[in-house]
Amino acid sequence: MAACLSPVHRFQTIMSPLLVMVLGNLPVCLTAQAAVFLASPADLKFDSVDYKNVLHWTPPSSDHTLRFYVQWKIYGERLWLDVPGCQGIHGNHCDLSGVTSDPREWYYARAQASTHASRSAWTLSPRFNPRWDTKISPPVLRLNVTERGIVVRVRPPRPLVLKNHKRLCHKIYLMQANGEEDAYEMACCSKQLALDALSPGTRYCLQAQTLMLPQAKSSRRSAPKCVTMPHPKPTQVSPAINHV
Repeated sequence: MAACLSPVHRFQTIMSPLLVMVLGNLPVCLTAQAAVFLASPADLKFDSVDYKNVLHWTPPSSDHTLRFYVQWKIYGERLWLDVPGCQGIHGNHCDLSGVTSDPREWYYARAQASTHASRSAWTLSPRFNPRWDTKISPPVLRLNVTERGIVVRVRPPRPLVLKNHKRLCHKIYLMQANGEEDAYEMACCSKQLALDALSPGTRYCLQAQTLMLPQAKSSRRSAPKCVTMPHPKPTQVSPAINHV
């Protein structure tokens, strides 16, 4: 014969499992709400110089325990891939040069902030193309001074620049102390330029600039390099010999 339960006992019997379910799910609900309130990284953008493609962002707070996760994909693809070396990192930048090296492709990146309890939503970067978006540093300028003039040699700051731009052109600026300036364009693929008809004893300063004609872009000018043209050595005159 089943035991009879009082109304109070019946209420406790019914409510106990419900309380366990509610209390058991309470931490899960709190954790989900905490994840929503974790702000995302802001101002995602690529900063690319000489094909070194670095993603930067602004952290959502000054909390030093924040960690960040970065992923990338090719434009048009669905699959997002983790960036090696940029998973659970501190700081506000990630070098994506290794995964965004094809100058023909367009890329996206995204970043996510994380704490021990929750993660933020992903923040998406603008679309990025290495060839069109990278900035080229000024070329390296070398000068060889002779009595006849100045031989100018230039080379890109990184070999990767020349690899991705087969027909780089350069402009050379020749400046005098009185403010006069002459510009010389080196033929594409040319490695040196000879400047002659310069005045002995005159000080000249030179700068170089890289031109990327297909992209209609140019680098900044290089730092000035200055030289003084030497005076020609006096000609040795042999004494005349009188023959008797």
